[in-house]
Amino acid sequence: MSAHCHHHEPDDRRASSPRYRKILWAALIINLVMFVIELGAGFKSGSVSLLADAIDFFGDAANYGVSLAVLSAGLTLRSRAALLKGACMIAFGLFVIGRAAWMFSQGGTPEAFAMGSIGLLALIANVTVAAMLYAYREGDANMRSVWLCSRNDAIGNIAVMLAALAVLGTSSAWPDLLVAVGMAVLAVSGGVSVVKQAVSELKHTN
Repeated sequence: MSAHCHHHEPDDRRASSPRYRKILWAALIINLVMFVIELGAGFKSGSVSLLADAIDFFGDAANYGVSLAVLSAGLTLRSRAALLKGACMIAFGLFVIGRAAWMFSQGGTPEAFAMGSIGLLALIANVTVAAMLYAYREGDANMRSVWLCSRNDAIGNIAVMLAALAVLGTSSAWPDLLVAVGMAVLAVSGGVSVVKQAVSELKHTN
């Protein structure tokens, strides 16, 4: 993820277009379905990275719901919504770090096959969503946060699949835990980026 946050002049027509609204609805449904699938697989396999990704899918679904609610709103309300979503991304990252620490204290090794197969399914879902949102990645903070969530998730899914191979080869939980922490750092970094842009946009509206 880029550590830099660039300010872009918002395009209200793009944010409220029927096509963008349809894309957000599709993304919302995809994320809710994947949340249910990964949550079950995460508990069954003992993989903290799958659980982290499941929670991320749920958070993204909530983000898409918020985005749909403010699409036709003014820049101030959209920027405030982005500020809230950025804060949620940061909170998610901190939660995952805590979860990884707890799993480390419990010991045990996750099921590599479940991690790899569900990770691949999640990757397909996130690449699909990211591709749909690609054209809107340079919009205002609210649109940018939606794009960043999908892009980061796809990166995380690849990491989960690589971790599955490492778990299989080492019979250790370390790869799973390291990927979970890496996903947490990515979430915090993305959240900070979105918060900065949202604050900048709010200053321009005052």
